[in-house]
Amino acid sequence: MGAGGRMSDPVTGGKKSETETIERVPYQKPPFTVGDVKKAIPPHCFNRSVIRSFSYVVYDLTIASIFYYLANNYIPLLPQSLAFVAWPIYWACQGCVLTGVWVIAHECGHHAFSDYQWLDDTVGLVLHSALLVPYFSWKYSHRRHHSNTGSIEHDEVFVPKLKSGVRSTARYLNNPPGRILTLLVTLTMGWPLYLMFNVSGRYYDRFACHFDPNSPIYSNRERAQIFISDAGILAAMFGLFRLAMVKGLTWVLTMYAGPLLVVNGFLVLITFLQHTHPSLPHYDSTEWDWLRGALATVDRDYGILNKVFHNITDTHVTHHLFSTMPHYHAMEATKAIKPLLGEYYQFDGTSVFKAMYRETKECIYVDKDEEAKEGVYWYRNKV
Repeated sequence: MGAGGRMSDPVTGGKKSETETIERVPYQKPPFTVGDVKKAIPPHCFNRSVIRSFSYVVYDLTIASIFYYLANNYIPLLPQSLAFVAWPIYWACQGCVLTGVWVIAHECGHHAFSDYQWLDDTVGLVLHSALLVPYFSWKYSHRRHHSNTGSIEHDEVFVPKLKSGVRSTARYLNNPPGRILTLLVTLTMGWPLYLMFNVSGRYYDRFACHFDPNSPIYSNRERAQIFISDAGILAAMFGLFRLAMVKGLTWVLTMYAGPLLVVNGFLVLITFLQHTHPSLPHYDSTEWDWLRGALATVDRDYGILNKVFHNITDTHVTHHLFSTMPHYHAMEATKAIKPLLGEYYQFDGTSVFKAMYRETKECIYVDKDEEAKEGVYWYRNKV
């Protein structure tokens, strides 16, 4: 599939890695336009329904309330040995459901929730603030990600390193314990580190922070709304403080912080796997264009969690092409455009656990090779 050959594995000294069997997607300009792709999609897929969108909010919050009720009322009654098992199960289940809530708030940021921008921003601000996400701050940085996907110079998140930019310490982590440590840190601390310090984000010539209205991430017309995002976070934190005063810190940690760690881990993992794959090209300014950048993404299979996460996992290519499309039409749209996209559509059904380890091992930096066109970069796996 695709031109450009296969990735070599200079680390294994002649042995073929799994990466070498993954053929690259085409990097040439596709023979179709965005308009051609849109025509292949049934028109109703672009319709947004307030009632239907809210039904998913109500459904998710109802399930979350049930999990809360069961955990709050029954886990404390269990023997301590069973409670140690029950709490992580609650965190995992509640975290998955709240990741779905996070996805709906993300959809609000794309104006895909309804036809009313004020309603999208209101719902998104409430839901994201409850999950300690600065709504407008992330909305604008994420919009820039969608505008510059696949650009090694201007993409906003999970920007791949060039070979020259790989730190010497990376070689000490290029082993099984190091990769597992890297994954643990990424999944637990990656999201707050990105919001606070722009870790894994694009390069700026000064300090970039999602909570700073004067951050270089934002334009002057966006800065006032960053204050609103910060106010939403402060309101949520004040509510948590009051709960801790009434219920106790342990209650807040077990009922709220545990599931939130799962949410943060999943959103980092989902984003990482959507944009990090040995078959995907990256471009510099001499070759990058919006369509090829949008196609430099991959759909993944999370099993039953695809539905829990509102299919953000297995319809991400469509989402990058048409980000204002509501999630409940994305699967139908994906099926409609796959024949047209052909080799430019990438799906990887590798199990998530295997994929996250493989991509951590194989996707260390991007570089050109003798078969690639100038301005086109591919992931390599030697440090």
